Amino acid sequence: MKDNLLPADIYTVVNQTILTELDKKTIISLYEPIIGPIAVSLYLTLWSDLDKLEIMSRDYTHHHLMTIIKSPLDVILNARKSLEAVGLLKSYINRGDNLNKYLYELYSPISPYEFFNHPILSVLLLNNIGEAEYHTLLNYYKKSSFSIKDYEEVTASMNDTFKTVTPFEANNEQIRRQNKLGVNVQNTIDFDLIISTLPKGLVNSRTFNKKTRDLINQLAFIYNIDSLKMSEIIRLIIDDVGLINKDKLREATRKNYEYNHNGNLPTLIYRFQPEHLKTPKGDTSNRGKMIYVFENTKPYDFLKSKNKGVKPSSRDLKLLEHLAVDFELPPGVLNVLIDYALRVNDGKLNQKYLEAIAGNWARKGIKTVPEAMEAAEKGHKKIVKTVKEVKPTSEIKAPSWMYKENKSEEMSKEELEELEDLFKEFR
Repeated sequence: MKDNLLPADIYTVVNQTILTELDKKTIISLYEPIIGPIAVSLYLTLWSDLDKLEIMSRDYTHHHLMTIIKSPLDVILNARKSLEAVGLLKSYINRGDNLNKYLYELYSPISPYEFFNHPILSVLLLNNIGEAEYHTLLNYYKKSSFSIKDYEEVTASMNDTFKTVTPFEANNEQIRRQNKLGVNVQNTIDFDLIISTLPKGLVNSRTFNKKTRDLINQLAFIYNIDSLKMSEIIRLIIDDVGLINKDKLREATRKNYEYNHNGNLPTLIYRFQPEHLKTPKGDTSNRGKMIYVFENTKPYDFLKSKNKGVKPSSRDLKLLEHLAVDFELPPGVLNVLIDYALRVNDGKLNQKYLEAIAGNWARKGIKTVPEAMEAAEKGHKKIVKTVKEVKPTSEIKAPSWMYKENKSEEMSKEELEELEDLFKEFR
């Protein structure tokens, strides 16, 4: 059901963990490059809303968040969904007749060790900050090495230090402790299909336990692997008693990806727009359909379709990866940029031109398709106005979706055919 969040809606924060200053440092240095500064600001604001014992907050309105974070409610909602996706927050709603009441549960970030060994978060961090910055962070969190071969251990034991005491039973289940959520990834793998491809009698109750299934779904997400390809990989590494070595699985999926992508790491150009950045369904106008295409098409596939089915060149792929990683453009926003740039530059991807627009959009914090379309329209109007002043008879092409209402009578036959072709291919 749609989350119709209003400024007057009430929320209460519940702390489900123990939060420390180290957690704050971890969120800023490791999570922020992935979820962005607004999401981090929201987490820290909810944290500060807690009472002195950091157990629970009083009731606040969402207007309070808008005032503290200095952002509109839709931006705060997207930031909240980012926190939920990476396992820092759980949200609940009690729907009322006029106002809704929300409950926000705070959870600890995973440790730096867990983060750098996580199949999704580690790769997302690398893609967002680049190799140089990634290795700088990695070195910062590395253990210091010190040789103790010339030392004799004199550490005291519990037996040496304390006398035996009479034991007693106590119920300590209610004591607070650090509590962490996993990354929220949808299950995309068909395990029944995988099991059917494996030799009969090999699979047992331990083969696909919860941890193994979660890892397989995470690897499938980050490396864009379907069920059939995953079954091929599993057949290579499963042992003769039906157990799957997790390290071997990680290595095999990584090598499979590198083999098929010339040794490159996975990037956003093979991904769809994240769910929390998509617009609600229901808009059946031509513009609404175009938004759907942008949000539900991988940039690689979108560019391929614009090339009339021809695979993008290695130069164009590197350019798209550069725009996605260095300017932090989500896949749907990247699609808007591709479509606009190809239209106004006679089907060519001009790097300097793309970088100029991407830099402008990055500075504005554009993350959704409607925001990108609106920014492209505003920028295009300025260009047209400037050119018309110099050469009034000149004609500058623009994508069909730049017609605000996208009414058929406002569009040429060629433009209508262009939209229909896209809808047919990606619907």
